[in-house]
Amino acid sequence: MPPFLLAFLFGCISLLYATVGQAGGTAFLALMAFAAFPPHELRPTALALNIVAATSSTLIFKKGHLVDWTKLSLLLSSSVPMTFVGALIVLNESIYSAITGLVLILAAAILIFRRPRDGIQNAQLPMWGSITIGAAVGFVSGLTGVGGGVFLAPILITLRWASPRETSALSAPFILANSIVGLIGALIVGQTPSVYTFSYGAAALAGAIIGTAIGVRWLSQNLTRYALATLLATAGLQLVLL
Repeated sequence: MPPFLLAFLFGCISLLYATVGQAGGTAFLALMAFAAFPPHELRPTALALNIVAATSSTLIFKKGHLVDWTKLSLLLSSSVPMTFVGALIVLNESIYSAITGLVLILAAAILIFRRPRDGIQNAQLPMWGSITIGAAVGFVSGLTGVGGGVFLAPILITLRWASPRETSALSAPFILANSIVGLIGALIVGQTPSVYTFSYGAAALAGAIIGTAIGVRWLSQNLTRYALATLLATAGLQLVLL
């Protein structure tokens, strides 16, 4: 597949995922696997693109004062070190695709069928919950190169620890921090990004800027939840069927 076409597709993925605060790591990996990228380029390239897309989204959410920094710091306190641990492990590609794909489909189903109850306030994020979830999601993030937002978001929404809109604002900086640490770990074990990563990153940046603006201005809480569920299910099916 020509690099310019891949760049365009990376930009489209970034746009769609940014509408719900995600960077697109799962779809980036699915596209690269479909395009027959060398295995050693998959994880670092996805993490590099995550960093670009999540940086843009984080700045926009920060400017709009939408990020709950207290909740974010609690989640990152355990996720960052575990991301580094996971990044030092090189996972078999077929095992990764099957397991991650099934988890994403399950997460999408939970979002669709377990609807938030009207009139009930979201609970505060408990200390034990932030440490446990942050550690688990962080490890999976480093292991697979997906950034972690696709796992974090359905958990927070299902347990009512954050609204769909707040979850989007938390996901972007969460993905950014974990992707930076994950990329460092991947480089340490000898994995290197694609030589076209700069071009792909420029396209992902453009898509993230547009997608985040759409999500912040026009998507309601329910639309955000359904959009996220659709993206999770699509990425999950892509990974399972590869």
